[in-house]
Amino acid sequence: MLNIGCHLSLSKGYAAMGDTAVNIAANTFQFFTRNPRGGSAREIDPQDAAALAKLTNEKHFAPLLAHAPYTLNLCSADTNTRMFGFTLMADDLCRLEQLPCKLYNIHPGSHTGQGVEAGISQIAEALNKIIRPDQTVMVLLETMSGKGSEVGVTFEEIKAIIDEVEWQEKMGVCLDTCHVYSAGYDIVNDLDGVLTKFDKIVGLKRLKAIHLNDSMTPFDSRKDRHALLGKGSIGLEALARVVNHPGLKHLPFLLETPNELDGYAKEIGTLRALYKE
Repeated sequence: MLNIGCHLSLSKGYAAMGDTAVNIAANTFQFFTRNPRGGSAREIDPQDAAALAKLTNEKHFAPLLAHAPYTLNLCSADTNTRMFGFTLMADDLCRLEQLPCKLYNIHPGSHTGQGVEAGISQIAEALNKIIRPDQTVMVLLETMSGKGSEVGVTFEEIKAIIDEVEWQEKMGVCLDTCHVYSAGYDIVNDLDGVLTKFDKIVGLKRLKAIHLNDSMTPFDSRKDRHALLGKGSIGLEALARVVNHPGLKHLPFLLETPNELDGYAKEIGTLRALYKE
């Protein structure tokens, strides 16, 4: 079965997101842990969390993905910004222990002029202080597009961060199709080659989720502009190969396309029709 979902709003609660997912034929979903542009977090109601756990178990959902807010930056040149991200992430990981969601996705960060090596070191240092050996939540580093001073653009940068983390069994990767294509990994013409490179450098065993997006900008553009499936430079045919690839097809796929619910439902239906059991 294709494990496919999209980004959903937490505004009506956790169980409500599960109901919405079922209504659009999704069997997983992604959500922001808190305001994506700020620091406020919704209080977790144990009954709401239990209702979501019951639904995801009964409907045989694939793993859910919690997404950290965009304001989290563990390698900013500004000390206060780094500390804000540190505090926010530590709180998120504690809160997620109350939910049936064991994957936590973060953008590695932007070094803001310090250089990639300094950024990698600061990210790993923060992760070593935040990650606890007893936590059940896995931290996923998202592959980035290369805009600005982003860290985590190349597979080598992702590996370098993980290599410096003490509890590496708590670390994984979320591959974003728009980002890797924009970063210069040609998943359209050489998907097998890209995945072979990822496996050699990072290891496919660390790949835990896929952000499935088309790209508004061309190959190697170093831009982060998501497009509707089949309406960008990657194209629907290439994205169908991604969801059907034997090394990927078991993973949860999360849509982050510029859509409303009806658009997500349509894209989910399209992908299910293209999926080969």
